[in-house]
Amino acid sequence: MAASAEIEEGTSLQPKFDADGLVTAVATDAATGEVLMVAHMNADALARTIATGEAHYYSRSRKKLWRKGEESGHTQRVVEMRVDCDQDAIWIKVEQAGSGACHTGRRSCFYRSVPLGQTGEPKLEFREGRTFDADATYRRS
Repeated sequence: MAASAEIEEGTSLQPKFDADGLVTAVATDAATGEVLMVAHMNADALARTIATGEAHYYSRSRKKLWRKGEESGHTQRVVEMRVDCDQDAIWIKVEQAGSGACHTGRRSCFYRSVPLGQTGEPKLEFREGRTFDADATYRRS
């Protein structure tokens, strides 16, 4: 099988990491399909997620591996993991523990909408309120 055919049609997990060694990961609620967050995984985060069934990510800003919920307790248990056709994106369906996935205190990181059909600079519209006190939940360094 040709390389691209193996990646697209084969059974071998061959993630296509970017120049920084990362692959995009999208986490959705396994029950509702709601998009909770988009993050990145390096090879270690992906391996730990597969091995433990708990979502692990790589923080580009902190330059370190982290397990979702290690500070907040708002963990993500992976129910199913999928890879896209060319293996450069990971989709994980999770059971989200706690009140939310977003570090701002909301259930989802996608809490604002962009209005369509307008000219000029769009003003974001809030669609979701806070579900927990982020300042009390996360240690700020």
